[in-house]
Amino acid sequence: MEYREQYDRYVSAVEETIERLLPQTERECPDVDGMIPAHLCKTMRYSLLAGGKRVRPVLLLAACDMLGGDIEQAKVPAAALEMIHTYSLIHDDLPGMDDDDYRRGRLTNHKVYGVGHAILAGDGLLNYAYECLLQNAMGHEENLKGHVLAAKAIAGRAGVSGMIAGQSLDLLSEHMPPDLNRLAYIHAHKTADLLTAPLLAAGCIAGADDAQFKALSKFGMCVGLAFQIDDDLLDVEGDAQLMGKRTGMDAQRGKMTWPALMGVEASRAKSRALWSEAEASLSCFGERAWFMHAFAGQLRERKN
Repeated sequence: MEYREQYDRYVSAVEETIERLLPQTERECPDVDGMIPAHLCKTMRYSLLAGGKRVRPVLLLAACDMLGGDIEQAKVPAAALEMIHTYSLIHDDLPGMDDDDYRRGRLTNHKVYGVGHAILAGDGLLNYAYECLLQNAMGHEENLKGHVLAAKAIAGRAGVSGMIAGQSLDLLSEHMPPDLNRLAYIHAHKTADLLTAPLLAAGCIAGADDAQFKALSKFGMCVGLAFQIDDDLLDVEGDAQLMGKRTGMDAQRGKMTWPALMGVEASRAKSRALWSEAEASLSCFGERAWFMHAFAGQLRERKN
């Protein structure tokens, strides 16, 4: 099977699962427990169904496949992970954070629905993601421990010692003197943790061994760090129309980035080294890692 065909199959599985978990609702005051009020559902769906590459859920499904796991068991965790990622984007775009007007080529959530409703949409997606993870785990009693560990891996890397920790330090570091250790911490947690989470979650569901977990963690961390450096470079050199958002914003906000700290050429060199490390970490999986190799190659060449 060709890479693009397989990627599209994973994306379709994610989209179908999202629609099943978060269908459009019409009642503003539901009289049935568990239903989401119409306006809240609308604001959640606005950002969750705004497109995007679905990188994180695809990673989870692909890793489960590579490990010989049951991909049906991985679909809900993959969709839940995309909810968590989407909530983080909604909150990132708020005036108190990055204050962005556009995301993926259209108005950000708070520009359409207002700041209060955008906050609630993000909160809703985060909490609903964990509802879905736990409900899914309860439906797989034969692999309950694997699903609980998968949920723990996602929660830990999305939480106060993971993505949120990185975002917090990112905010605190604005307009501060460049510091390589601080920058490495920000990148490892703000970005790489949520790219490592799907790999480890897949490992938990599929029953990976210690060596496989180590390889998955290394791949995720290297991809995450390289992805963030490339993102920093795109903010300097990218096409705003192609990217669907403003460029040059890191410098305006005084963000601590690789190009600001090390320069463009050194940043490119570091990115290339990390992508090479990522691919080398897959050696223990042999030919089963063909999709992961192609995935890394495609992500490395992205322009938006």
